[in-house]
This record gives sequence, structure tokens and C-alpha cells, in this order.
Amino acid sequence: MPNDINLKYSIILPAHNEEKFIGNALKSIVQQTYLPKEVIVVNDNSTDATEEIVQGFVENYSFIKMTHSESNQTTHEPGTKIINAFYKGFEKLNSNWDVIVKLDADVILPSDYFEKIIQTFQSDKKIGIAGGIAMIEENGNWIYEKIGNKKQVRGPFKSYSKDCFEKIGGLKKSIGWDTVDELLAKYYGFEVKVLPELEVKLQKPTGKNYQKIHGKKTGEGFYKMDYGWWISVIAALKASTIKKSPLLFFTMMKSFLKSSLNADSKIVTKEEGKFIRSLRWRGILKRFINRT
Repeated sequence: MPNDINLKYSIILPAHNEEKFIGNALKSIVQQTYLPKEVIVVNDNSTDATEEIVQGFVENYSFIKMTHSESNQTTHEPGTKIINAFYKGFEKLNSNWDVIVKLDADVILPSDYFEKIIQTFQSDKKIGIAGGIAMIEENGNWIYEKIGNKKQVRGPFKSYSKDCFEKIGGLKKSIGWDTVDELLAKYYGFEVKVLPELEVKLQKPTGKNYQKIHGKKTGEGFYKMDYGWWISVIAALKASTIKKSPLLFFTMMKSFLKSSLNADSKIVTKEEGKFIRSLRWRGILKRFINRT
């Protein structure tokens, strides 16, 4: 264990039918140069060999534990289901942690990943969220997954300081949880740190199992994060352009309008929403100026 590290970190890893990937994910965790205090794997209603694979690690590593989600939902979806599973693990967690990590079951981490992440938190108390960058395999090569923002830590591997996690109210049980967390972190004066040298391999591309509902859920998320009409239009246009799918724009906006007409509950307060819109507009203006 590196001598200059004293912060303790714990990992929660929800898993639904991940028999092809979870062994590699857990292997990359137990090979870390700075090991976690605790790893809680949440078996989220898996029907394959996920439980058996995890049990093998539980028997060999005292810091790995497994619990089970009581969800009756058999499909893997973004948003509420994932975070509900996360909190099933959180309930079992020892409270003696300084950094909490939410990991997906298909990640492969470089061996020094958490050594550098924890050193980052130790170096500056203003850092509330930290992580590496996402890589996917294409034609035998590992390349950067372009769907993300290089200034944002991706949902599959997010680490939070205890202070930040508590100030933002934890993770929201909604689509958009992995966007609004960073916006709220900034609202409460924290910084988000991306370490591009830490390349995290995703064994399956993001959203592969729920492409059909992605647009609908994202549009719903725009409303719940209180983006407002025009920011939602711009965000939907950007997403549909990246995906090269005009239909995606209309799917997102239809879902946004439906949530608006239904007056669905938002996941931010009025003041937080006002801050988020201001922050988003500043970012849009900055990108526009840089392109002209």
C-alpha cells in the first residue's frame, strides 16, 4: 500500500446478468495497488451465473461481499433501477469510508486506478467527484468512447468524496443521475476532476442493452434536471447529431413534453435548477465563441 495515502474508499457494484464481464471487473479491483476497504456487489435479480462468479471472489477476498436486490424487474435499464440497486449495497456498507465509488460490472480498471484517484482527493478538498475516461474495443483496439464529455466523469466509474456525496443528497433515483450529480457538486462549490491517463475499459458499449428506451429516458431526464425548453432542444440536437439519428431528437423532445405536461417531479430544487440552467448556458456560449 502506498505510504502517502490515508483515505479509505468503498465500492458498490450493481450487477444484472453480467456473467461475461464481472469476473474481469472484480479481478481488476483485487489487483489494485491500493485496495478498497469494502466492495459490495449487488446481485440485481440476475438469472445467469453472475452470483456464482461473485461468490468465488467473496470466498477468496474478505473485503468483497454480496447482497441481493429485491427488484422484480428483469431488464437492465438506466436510471432508477441502477440507483435502487446501488442503495441496496449502500445499506450494507460500513460507514467508515472517505470516498464512495459506484462501478459498473463491465469495467476493467488499470491497476493504479484507485491509487491515483484517492491521491487526487487527498491533494485538494475541493474535488468532489473524480474518475478516468471510458474506452471501448473497436476492431481489436481500445479507443475513447466518444459519446461522453471529456470534462465529465462517466456513470460507470464515479468516485465521490464523503462531503460531496452528502451535500448533493447522494445519487438521485432517476435518469440523469450521472449528470445532475456533477451539476449539483458545482452548485455546492466542489470541482469535478477527470484523469485522462486513467483509461477504463468498458467491455460493452454504453447503452447497448437499452438503446430503444434511451431517447425516452433522456428526454425525461432533461425535464427532471430542470433544463428548460431551449437547453433541452440544444441537448437533444447534440445527442441526435452524435448518434446520427434525427428520430432520436423527436423521441427525446416528445418525452420532455410529456413529463412537462404531466408535471412530473423534478430531482432538483428551484434554486439548483436556476444554477444548472445558468451553468449550461455559460457552457453553450463558451463553445459557440470557441467555434467562431
